[in-house]
Amino acid sequence: MISQLKAGIFASLLLIPFSDWSEANKMSTIEPPKKADAVTFVRKDAEKKVEVHVNGELFTAYLYPTTIDKPVLYPIKSAKGNDITRGYPLAPRPGERVDHPHHIGLWFNYGDVNGLDFWNNSDAIPADKKDKYGSIVHTGILKTKEGKDKAELEVGMDWVTSTGEVLLKEKTTFVFSVEGNKRIIDRITTLTAQSKEVDMTDNKEGMLGIRVARQLEHPSDKPEIFTDAAGIATAVPSLNNEGVTGMYRSSAGIEGDAVWGTRGNWVDLSGEINGEKIDLAIIDHPANPGFPTYWHARGYGLFAANPLGQKALSNGKDELNFKIAPGKSATFRYRIVVDSDGDESDEKLNQEFEAFSKIK
Repeated sequence: MISQLKAGIFASLLLIPFSDWSEANKMSTIEPPKKADAVTFVRKDAEKKVEVHVNGELFTAYLYPTTIDKPVLYPIKSAKGNDITRGYPLAPRPGERVDHPHHIGLWFNYGDVNGLDFWNNSDAIPADKKDKYGSIVHTGILKTKEGKDKAELEVGMDWVTSTGEVLLKEKTTFVFSVEGNKRIIDRITTLTAQSKEVDMTDNKEGMLGIRVARQLEHPSDKPEIFTDAAGIATAVPSLNNEGVTGMYRSSAGIEGDAVWGTRGNWVDLSGEINGEKIDLAIIDHPANPGFPTYWHARGYGLFAANPLGQKALSNGKDELNFKIAPGKSATFRYRIVVDSDGDESDEKLNQEFEAFSKIK
């Protein structure tokens, strides 16, 4: 009797179509709950850095050594672990450019602050010229907060002259978050003038900058020479274009090198590194001074948002000459998106801009 019952059950199962059996099997499978991404910090005070990890893997690090004249985020890595920032000068990689030693990772500064150049300062500047440059000095880690898919790092900095006079006090909050294969950095920076008015005269060298890996540059077709605001020229040679795939695209519908000197809510730099399709986007915020920002984006790998350099970037059409009165503050907000899915469409980036616009 039992054997006949088993045979009947088996026969009835054979009558179930394979597609239905597959669906039934799927429905009966209980999937474990999805684990939230963990964003954590590893403080290494002796090395003057705070590492940012996603699920135990390095995403980026806040570096504040005294040797590079400003704190930076370096390196910045994609979800698959590829470096999207240039290695030089901290850790040079074969085949990459070795120009502009002040272009390190992701930074925030400006080319004319009360007549001093904070943008171009580096250890390449001769000692007898240093009085024309300013430095940004880390003053402390003010707060850290870790979460399941988000972590916050609040730091203090001073913008100082070569004689040590503090022109600006800076408080910056970095918010590091993760959404699947997307990594996001929000940088919210408040600058407060100290004992004197701070003049940030229109200058093309600014303000939030990233120097990207060779693979994300535009293919180079000719050597070029770029001159900074002090008249110092830097040669940028044409290099082998193998594996170089970068392309700028702005919210204004402009592409390639033509993005430089135009305004827009966002710019996306798309490319591929080791088979990983990557979108690197900078998102502006409508509450920022000089909104919408001008873009100081060069095909050789400098990707920067500059809201204050309007005269220099518009060929004289616009002019701002931004000032901060003694004791007063100005806040600058930017979102940096590193997406490894390679599908950051205009629609998605516009949605990203709208979402970021709601952040105070």
